[in-house]
Amino acid sequence: MDIVMIGSGNVAGVLGRKFTAAGHKIIQVVSRNAAAASELAYEWDTESANYMSLINKQADVYVIAVSDNALAEVVADLKLPGKVAAHTAGSVSKEVLKTVTDHYGVFYPLQSMRKDISYLPDIPIYFEASDEKAAGILRNLAGSISSKPPGIADGEDRLKLHVAAVIVNNFTNHLYALAEQFCLKEKIDFRQLMPLIEETVHRLKTSSPADTQTGPAVRNDADTLQKHLDILKDHPHLKKVYSFLTESIKQTK
Repeated sequence: MDIVMIGSGNVAGVLGRKFTAAGHKIIQVVSRNAAAASELAYEWDTESANYMSLINKQADVYVIAVSDNALAEVVADLKLPGKVAAHTAGSVSKEVLKTVTDHYGVFYPLQSMRKDISYLPDIPIYFEASDEKAAGILRNLAGSISSKPPGIADGEDRLKLHVAAVIVNNFTNHLYALAEQFCLKEKIDFRQLMPLIEETVHRLKTSSPADTQTGPAVRNDADTLQKHLDILKDHPHLKKVYSFLTESIKQTK
């Protein structure tokens, strides 16, 4: 397919690479960030533009990969009659595109993406479409870049997936960052924790996380919990997080 990528950030960069690797052609990159658009266009041997008025109208599909809060503004004056257009936002209705074209939808990648990575991750795609034409295009596009069958997720289900994704990815990564800061201050090598992190993730492939919860909170080990809180006296923010999560574990065990 011939594709116009609207956006030049992490999602646009990774999806664009997946599209080109699958044999699709990016015929244009459109972004208000002219430098970032030019960089991606150079990588994909195509053209770039930083005004919607210059958008190429010859593509098969227009993938709008911008932040959720910027989406409405980006598409406000966009008109693509007869074309298929889809945004990648997890928390925005497909109806934001209803004035752009009759054939619109959502192409939601359930994956954490950074365009500076040196590999292409597997990306499960969930889509939603306004009609059969859009559904066919988006289903085929999704199937071409993922090892997993495309999933259908309407607005409410997609938002629920987005909430769960934030918890398992963004929140856990924040905990890693807090642990790393603690280790740096206490002169501990954070990398010593990598085997533990890897084993925890490995267990998730075969077991429910509720069934594999370990640690002093689930054992109600008051002595150990108090020792940990004492250690954290010089880390007040982390101490609050530790106390909150400890109570959460106790209440759900």
